[in-house]
Amino acid sequence: MSIVRRPGGRRFPTPDQVRELPLQLRIEVPAAWQDRNGHVGVKHVQSLFAEGAWRVLEEVGVDGAWFRQHKRSQFDLEHHLFYRAEMRAGETISTYNRVLGRSSRTFHGMYFVVNDSSGQLAATLEYVTAGIDLGRRGIASFPEDLAMGLDRLVEKHRALDWPVPVCGMMGP
Repeated sequence: MSIVRRPGGRRFPTPDQVRELPLQLRIEVPAAWQDRNGHVGVKHVQSLFAEGAWRVLEEVGVDGAWFRQHKRSQFDLEHHLFYRAEMRAGETISTYNRVLGRSSRTFHGMYFVVNDSSGQLAATLEYVTAGIDLGRRGIASFPEDLAMGLDRLVEKHRALDWPVPVCGMMGP
């Protein structure tokens, strides 16, 4: 059996390129995160991305008080997770986020996990996130302050000159 490759393949950034983004989280991998395969299990990788989601919103001024005041939130609609290298207990890893674009109700981005101990890009998670009106529990347009904050991040991140390894199936 052979592995099917996409024409041209994806180009991934180096860890140094990823580090041009603001650091969201740096941790030493706890032993409890190791699975039967001897590396970080899927649920723990997902938890890194979940924590990062809140950090990118905080970067544009959206915190717990903002959510309560506006009665709004964000829900992820889609994920594409790509594992590049193992992460093991005791290693130091760091996470970063790049916002790629937005519509009036969704934004598109990519999280990166760098294994600082091995010097490798360990994983990426491409996502689409929707603005949510918590009163009716439905998708809604972003309030102006959040929309402007996301626009600033999109412009800032577009200035980076390294590839974003999108799957090609997602977008705002």
